[in-house]
Amino acid sequence: MAKSLKHPKGLYLLFMTEMWERFSYYGMRALLVLYLTQSVLEGGMGFSEENATLLYGFFTGLVYMTPIIGGWLADRYLGQRRAITIGGITMMLGQFCLASTNSVTMLYLGLFLLIIGNGFFKPNISVLVGDLYEPGDKRRDSAFTIFYMGINIGAGLSPLVCGWLGMLYGYRAGFLAAGIGMLIGQLIFNLIGPKYLGNLGSVAVGNKNHPNAQNHPLTKEEKDRTWVIIIIVLFCVFFWAGFEQAGSSLTLYTEKYINRNVFGFEIPTAWFQSVNSFFIVLLAPVFSMLWTFLATRNKEPGVPLKMGLGMIMLGVGFLLMVMACLQRGGDNPDETVKANLLFLVGTYLFHTFGELLLSPIGLSMVTRLAPVKLASLLMGVWFLSSFVANIIGGFVASYASRMGAMSIFITIAAISVMLGLLLISMNKWLFKKSHGTL
Repeated sequence: MAKSLKHPKGLYLLFMTEMWERFSYYGMRALLVLYLTQSVLEGGMGFSEENATLLYGFFTGLVYMTPIIGGWLADRYLGQRRAITIGGITMMLGQFCLASTNSVTMLYLGLFLLIIGNGFFKPNISVLVGDLYEPGDKRRDSAFTIFYMGINIGAGLSPLVCGWLGMLYGYRAGFLAAGIGMLIGQLIFNLIGPKYLGNLGSVAVGNKNHPNAQNHPLTKEEKDRTWVIIIIVLFCVFFWAGFEQAGSSLTLYTEKYINRNVFGFEIPTAWFQSVNSFFIVLLAPVFSMLWTFLATRNKEPGVPLKMGLGMIMLGVGFLLMVMACLQRGGDNPDETVKANLLFLVGTYLFHTFGELLLSPIGLSMVTRLAPVKLASLLMGVWFLSSFVANIIGGFVASYASRMGAMSIFITIAAISVMLGLLLISMNKWLFKKSHGTL
């Protein structure tokens, strides 16, 4: 690769920091619904499926609401580096609370600390990635795709490690491993960060001593670009509402109705949380090289086109789950029949295509379009789409047992394809509103 296309070493430091944070979060997430629904005698909390999936939806939703607060505090007072450290330590303590004892008090305290900590951590590390590159740098989408691969290495390994520990030694052992992962990430960030990041993110943009401090009102161009971010965020809400079924309705469907036996070994349900991440790690370098290749030839598709195709891929994935339901008898399934494992794996593959076309591209878009003084705040707005989506997704999952999985899967597939086509049709208008930046 030409020297001009190489990425700064700071990208790989942030890659490692995010990898361990995602190891921590997804290790816990892979166990959470199972932990909540297992009986107390089996080491769980004894919640009903409906209450467990609702709690899961509210928890994962709130995890993505607090970044708007953490982003604002970082922009105004803390700076990104300090906010990341506060967030990492808080999340580590949350995991240790979950690992400490099987009590409702420690359950809710642990989830509360994870919600608060993520608010400080999540938007600010993404902003730091964008700050490594000058405006107009063609490497930006490629960099976020590489960064996203780090996210998914952590997210892919953790269900295997934490799920295995949870299966052998109980759920608390899995949560303990998640907390240790968070500790490792913070040690890497704080011990090596000064060497590869310098002073980047050390001073809040709202501080008058920041080199890019901006106190003037937003220009018309900055306002237009901000509205583009908000419009695209609205489309992303539905994508994430469907995508996050992986941790709730898809997990429960897998546990009950997917044939998980391979050569006499029954694959633990929690391990399927790693399938998407495995595909991300496999395919992210391909997408990164593709965007770089197209960008250097001025043929890279616009953000709305990429993200619209991503929503269509989500719909295609759920159509495969509809086929799994049909294999079991459709609306009147045979409870003794289990669906072929390949339907589930194919669903995760198409969802991965959708995620790579939407999520890293969205992170890159925000750092490209957001006014400097609102960078972390608007990154929080981007994650706010996941807050709303996870709340919606929790309700969708809670209704799956009443309406039937097939009805839920068909509805998600149809809406996601229609919204994807609508977003693609808005490509030129959004490009114009972004003043040629998308």
